[in-house]
Amino acid sequence: MAGLQKILTILLVLVLILLALVFSLNNQTAVALNLLLFETQPQGVAVWIIMAFVIGALVGVLMTLLATVRNSASRRTLQKRLDRAEQALEKSRAQNDRTL
Repeated sequence: MAGLQKILTILLVLVLILLALVFSLNNQTAVALNLLLFETQPQGVAVWIIMAFVIGALVGVLMTLLATVRNSASRRTLQKRLDRAEQALEKSRAQNDRTL
């Protein structure tokens, strides 16, 4: 099953590369971007669109990484609090057992 998943992943990546290649070959009109403070060198439309997708993917990965780190830290804090509460409960039970 893992082998089939690997083959499907490779095929998907190859199809995406092929689509990107066809897209870039069909969109070679040079366009300069005016970003208020400066203007870029003219590049093909496909270059700008592919760069936007890549930058968006990188931003998404970074945001996911930050959320994962934040959740891990929160989980560790909550685990420590739970451990302390369980120890206090055990201590309380032990004291109650002694009084009975």
